Amino acid sequence: MERISISLEEELVAQFEHYLKQRGYRNRSEAIRDLIRDRLEEERIAERRSSHCVGTLSYVFNHEERELARRLTHAQHHHHDVAISTLHVHLDHDNCLETVVVNGPTEQVEAFANRIITEPGVRHGKLNLIPVEEQKQHHTHGHGAHSHRHSRPQT
Repeated sequence: MERISISLEEELVAQFEHYLKQRGYRNRSEAIRDLIRDRLEEERIAERRSSHCVGTLSYVFNHEERELARRLTHAQHHHHDVAISTLHVHLDHDNCLETVVVNGPTEQVEAFANRIITEPGVRHGKLNLIPVEEQKQHHTHGHGAHSHRHSRPQT
């Protein structure tokens, strides 16, 4: 690992120290690495330098709202190639939180997320993407050779 040094204004250092305490970081280096990774990943996604991604889509909805749960389930099935798994949590008698694990071409993942987030009745929609390199791996085991996909984070 390479060591670098940076200069910061006093006010920025104070804000950073507060950030470290809030998040529970034990040292500055790990926090700076995380912040740099986050920013680089945002830039890759924004600039479309990463054609594939993994991530999560989270949102809240009222399951009693007319046909909304059915429409959300239909959208997930329609995009089964990128919607890998869904966690469904009951928040109260009416509201549910869903988190969908996504994996696939960035444009398709974003299209799926936009379809969900823009559904009337969906609230607090948030997409978190991590750019990955897709690699097809070939393996030989006792039962024979096979191949499958590996997704390696770019940072």
